[in-house]
Amino acid sequence: MTKKVSPLTDLQIASQATMKSIWTIAKEAGIPEEAVEPYGRFKAKIDVTKLAESSKDGKVVLVTAISPTPAGEGKSTVTVGLADALSKLGEKTMIALREPSLGPVMGMKGGATGGGYAQVLPMEEINLHFNGDIHAITTANNALSALIDNHLHHGNVLRIDPRRITWKRVLDMNDRALRNITIGLGGPTQGVPREDGFDITVASEVMAIFCLATSLQDLKERLARIVIGYTYDKEAVTVRDLGVQGALVLLLKEAFKPNLVQTIEGTPALIHGGPFANIAHGCNSLIATNTARKLADIVVTEAGFGADLGAEKFMNIKARQGGFSPDAVVIVATVRALKMHGGVPKNQLAEENVQAVTDGLVNLAKHIDTIRAFGVQPVVALNKFITDTGAELEVIFEWCEENEIRVALTDVWERGGDGGIALAQEVLKLLDEPNNFAPLYDVEQPVSDKITAIVQKVYGGLGVVFTEQALKDLKNIENNGWGILPICMAKTQYSFSDDPKILGRPEGFTITVRKIIPKLGAGFLVCLTGDIMTMPGLPKTPAALQMDIDLQGNAVGLM
Repeated sequence: MTKKVSPLTDLQIASQATMKSIWTIAKEAGIPEEAVEPYGRFKAKIDVTKLAESSKDGKVVLVTAISPTPAGEGKSTVTVGLADALSKLGEKTMIALREPSLGPVMGMKGGATGGGYAQVLPMEEINLHFNGDIHAITTANNALSALIDNHLHHGNVLRIDPRRITWKRVLDMNDRALRNITIGLGGPTQGVPREDGFDITVASEVMAIFCLATSLQDLKERLARIVIGYTYDKEAVTVRDLGVQGALVLLLKEAFKPNLVQTIEGTPALIHGGPFANIAHGCNSLIATNTARKLADIVVTEAGFGADLGAEKFMNIKARQGGFSPDAVVIVATVRALKMHGGVPKNQLAEENVQAVTDGLVNLAKHIDTIRAFGVQPVVALNKFITDTGAELEVIFEWCEENEIRVALTDVWERGGDGGIALAQEVLKLLDEPNNFAPLYDVEQPVSDKITAIVQKVYGGLGVVFTEQALKDLKNIENNGWGILPICMAKTQYSFSDDPKILGRPEGFTITVRKIIPKLGAGFLVCLTGDIMTMPGLPKTPAALQMDIDLQGNAVGLM
């Protein structure tokens, strides 16, 4: 079975697609006209307060993947293709995806809307600014920073210690030069000098709150709980203490409405919110997922990177806070990625290497074990590339059969929904079966026990090592009564360990937690491990170098 190579790029395929008007998409999705706020002809925001009350809760299909490699796994592409395939089979289906961040779009990825004939549209507008949501989150975050520094300048009634301010500014771009800065220089009229820094917007707690809030009032209350720093007496200072939660929610009220778009084949998609999975919780907004569940019988959603990151956080954080469980899980794998996990360098992936595929299956096996540990049975989506050989594919199918693992070959990049029918049929079988979903730990457990549970059950490590700073953070968390929150691990996506160079399925390792940051508004504790950065840098050859516009003003170089 060979896969044709399209002479067109993803952007060219998208630009040649015939889109339905957003009014048609909304009507087909069951969204009343009064709830639709169009942003041009093909995008809209949905006012969920104007949707009819419904007791229906559609089933949730989570798409995750094996540990990502530079070879690419195509998780978003499979997500879109699976939804199109389910629609072709007569199932009322809706997609719920994250919004792309400009940082990775201009950096390594070049786009985040699927690929080939399994894309959400209009891809160039979604990848570049979209409907302004991430800019609104950036503005709200930085408005809080400005208000903090203004409070210091005008007398500091709350006695905030400038050395203990934990709130950072953000920017929706990879910019390593802004990780650590000094502000307030230039004399008394310029503010109070202090050290500060930037995170990327998708790592902001405002983004996490935005994606976990269930209403505007919930959003406001969560914003009020944000800890921005500590007083000279080491008491926590919150947004509520500053009294600015009203202003922040006002800046976010329009962005908080989910965005409606469509796939090439006309399947409705809600794209809303975009936290990274390696430094945040990696899932689209809860309000978009819940809205889709009310409108469709099946909701296909994804969580960032491998099952050890996005899926773990989807299960332990999003599903827990949202009060629902995933009804089926798809794990995307490729021959190329398995060969890399089996020790083959990227420049040799086109060569047949059955042994490397076999060796790399240990990575897939661990992700399957993780999903099963949550009480859910997965299906493997084997995303096909032209360089895959029959022998390489056969060894994967034989392994899956021996281990009683559902598997389906997918070719949605080339064939759209038609290439995902086999996968859709396997997913439908899973949806008819009961599962025993449960999070992997109880939030009432001690913080160290919850972290250890993730390291041992999800990563396959021996345990956790806490640095001196992490132990201080742990004591502060316990003293303030914040220990009942779930855990959000900030870890490299490339390895189960905290060393991105160790691929496959490493054993006998420990995870070093170097800092624990309480995110009371989001409702979790962020544990920084290894060298993970909350402000990434651009690669030596960023994707931005390929981007341009043509003489007609059309985008060029976005994949």
